[in-house]
Amino acid sequence: MLSFIPLIIRSKNLFSSESSLKYFLIQAIASAVFLFSIVLYFLFLNLKFNVQSYSFILISSTMLLKRGAAPFHFWFPSVIEGLSWSRGLILMTWQKIAPLMILSYSLRNNFIMFSIFCAIIFGSLGGLNQTSLRKFIAFSSINHLGWMLAGILRNENLWFTYFLFYVLLSISLIFMFNNFKLFNINQTFKIFNSNLFLKLSIFVVLLSLGGLPPFLGFMPKWLIIELLISNGLFFTLAFIVFLTLITLYFYLRLTYAALLLNHIEIKWNFKTAYHLSNRKLSLTICFISLFGLVIINWFYFFI
Repeated sequence: MLSFIPLIIRSKNLFSSESSLKYFLIQAIASAVFLFSIVLYFLFLNLKFNVQSYSFILISSTMLLKRGAAPFHFWFPSVIEGLSWSRGLILMTWQKIAPLMILSYSLRNNFIMFSIFCAIIFGSLGGLNQTSLRKFIAFSSINHLGWMLAGILRNENLWFTYFLFYVLLSISLIFMFNNFKLFNINQTFKIFNSNLFLKLSIFVVLLSLGGLPPFLGFMPKWLIIELLISNGLFFTLAFIVFLTLITLYFYLRLTYAALLLNHIEIKWNFKTAYHLSNRKLSLTICFISLFGLVIINWFYFFI
């Protein structure tokens, strides 16, 4: 927290200052409650009161609050909105590792199941009416956290595999958003009208992040689905998959509008930005998202 706040306020504008203040208050409150729950656990460890279970619920709640998971997610989209793409990427990926590790050792099944349902609901429905790409990605991150929680619930290592895939695809997508300075949905309608390669490279990664088969992003969801089926959690699986289709809907809506709709307004000239971008890196990212699932299954078949 103390190392990330200077990165936030480095931009020196009103939005970054507001985001840094919100982030500091939320993290400080969560850390204080976390320390209190640890003291409470050891204080009543040898007594007959059932306080240990409540302390574990407090620990899980503080970790969910620290990483912006539902139902403690309300600060997360507003903080992301005031950050640049690079700092938002750090908040969505690196800053979640420590809370997830602690949460994997302090599980309470009923409470985590409640958080899974909340993350899937709020992450799916919250992104339907958004015009800001940063809030769009923030609600998508909340939805992915629900899948990670489902992996933590039954397998301590599977969530990390899902997290690695999520980091790879998030870096790929935010690299392109940052390269072309995209912050709102209407910019995606105008910028790619003259270049089919840019359309394909950015929206293939976007659909892969949404988990659409046969893209690479479907691979971690496939693993979670197999895990839930093997444990007999069919109702949980049906609920998660159905609401994740809503998330995929607004991914497809954005892709459909940007690929198929024509605009008569004066188009922005981004030829300079396109020539400065790394075409080979964009092509590599697009290739990995398109054929990553096929390559992984090919290796799995021969191993």
